[in-house]
Amino acid sequence: MNIGIVGLPNVGKSTIFNALAQTAKAEVANYPFCTIDPNVGIVNVPDPRLYEIARLEKSKKITPATIEFVDIAGLVKGASKGEGLGNQFLSHIRQVSAIAHVVRCFEDPDIVHVEGSIDPVRDAEIIELELILADLQTIERRLEKTAKLAKNDPKAKAELETLEKAKTLLENFKTLRPNLNLFSPEEKTFLEKVLCLLTVKPLMYIANISEDFLPEGKGNPYVAQLREKAQKEGTPLMVICGKIEQELVELTEEEKKEFLEALGLNEPGLHKLIRAGYKLLNLITFFTAGPKEARAWTIAKGTKAKEAAGEIHSDIERGFIAAEVINYTKYIEIGSFQKAKELGAVKLEGKDYVIEDGDIIYFRFNV
Repeated sequence: MNIGIVGLPNVGKSTIFNALAQTAKAEVANYPFCTIDPNVGIVNVPDPRLYEIARLEKSKKITPATIEFVDIAGLVKGASKGEGLGNQFLSHIRQVSAIAHVVRCFEDPDIVHVEGSIDPVRDAEIIELELILADLQTIERRLEKTAKLAKNDPKAKAELETLEKAKTLLENFKTLRPNLNLFSPEEKTFLEKVLCLLTVKPLMYIANISEDFLPEGKGNPYVAQLREKAQKEGTPLMVICGKIEQELVELTEEEKKEFLEALGLNEPGLHKLIRAGYKLLNLITFFTAGPKEARAWTIAKGTKAKEAAGEIHSDIERGFIAAEVINYTKYIEIGSFQKAKELGAVKLEGKDYVIEDGDIIYFRFNV
């Protein structure tokens, strides 16, 4: 499960990625297409609950959950027709699970804008249109093949209807994401997993601002414009100052704390961004803990206990007997897993128990 960072050239994608990955791996430069091959960063998910569990259980090792971000080169108008190496970059987007669209909401005469002016709604719509056109090409290619088969194949006929429905939306310049309620679960799977359509993928906007508008971009007219668009679409919006986030990475923990306080922030914006990305992918966290290690595990929302056990080891899933479970809130009230067991606060759950975010679990198994 990964998130692709996309946007026009020179909007701050690589700066934000560098801060996320805490590395200077992605080149930052004042010219388009300085990122050609996508850079990948595995990022720890900030979760204070894990450190509190480790403290109470006296765990020697702490292992956070992680999420993968992919820095994809800047798209330009005409990318769907191959402009600016567009086909190559669109193929990189096709491979990610969700999209974080960085939109420039800052002015800087030293950094050129590929469109010549700052206009976040126009910029967002340029990328949106290129993704729509790319999806339309995919649909049309598939239609040619399916239409021939549909005359004698009921399955192909059903697929043809799905394709036509998707094509109509795209031809009217509508992304498929907010219109997925028009498709059955099977049709959605086809659009997402078989065709890998770009406008089906979960999306969030990242408004990249200057430090003058911290916190949260208040008073920034560009953020206000983008927020209005995001609210109409039901798309999540994160406000971040990529330049400040990269500076924070270079500081010690003490310096970072002082810097954040001076800016009126209680945590780095990246922490919020990572958690928002986690939510965008519909992921939740469960914990395992003991004297050796406290660990956060990532699973999809709705995962059952037996499948969650498989995230730890296939042997635990295969030999699953039961799961001893207590949620974090109750656990904190009591103060330790062992004490919670003694008080009868730990529930014994079977294989069909649906894991909740914040569950602390001990799996019983026998291989």
